[in-house]
Amino acid sequence: MSDTELFAQAKQELFTALVGDIMDKMGLFHQFLPQNLKPLDSKMVVIGRAMTVLEEDLPEITPYERLEKPFGIMFEALDQLRENEVYVCSGSSPTYALWGGLMSTRAIKLGASGAILNGMSRDTNEILRLNFPTFSLGTYAVDQGPRGRVVAYRTPIDFEGVTINPGDIIFGDRDGVIVIPGESEKEVFDRAFEKARGEKLVLKELQNGMSTVDAFEKYGIM
Repeated sequence: MSDTELFAQAKQELFTALVGDIMDKMGLFHQFLPQNLKPLDSKMVVIGRAMTVLEEDLPEITPYERLEKPFGIMFEALDQLRENEVYVCSGSSPTYALWGGLMSTRAIKLGASGAILNGMSRDTNEILRLNFPTFSLGTYAVDQGPRGRVVAYRTPIDFEGVTINPGDIIFGDRDGVIVIPGESEKEVFDRAFEKARGEKLVLKELQNGMSTVDAFEKYGIM
């Protein structure tokens, strides 16, 4: 199926805990991003392919007029977003915001699926009005321009020990954000959809009085 079809079906049937269980069984034990990475609204769900962005701190706070190119190549990176992609940014300190309302507006126009930030976001009320799935370590109004810059995009990045490559699938909800490597995505989703349908059977059995011991023995799911 196409990415659009896959992501729509995943939103309907899957959740990150289930996908994480599948990846554990496949030996992919370190694919969740840090637990303090949270959506601005608990109902937000994001799924799409990673458009990776590498940020760095400036050596010192620098007034705009002294900067040759404020924000580095952030605007170029933002304009490169494609349909069903997620802006995934890492590399800097959490001392300023990496994402805001105008960036969300542009991302929506380009058909992007969300933003995942190893740092802060701002313009929270505006992003919530736009309902653009945004996951960050917190909210903080401090401006990026005099403090940081984007130095590369569509390149492998490190997100607190998890390597994210361009095109990896990002799936996030209120319980966490998981990275699904491109080489494993078909097996992960095939097994995840199968498990999701199996869990519905287990739910019915439990509702009908089956014990958890018997349910796990019969279905291998709990």
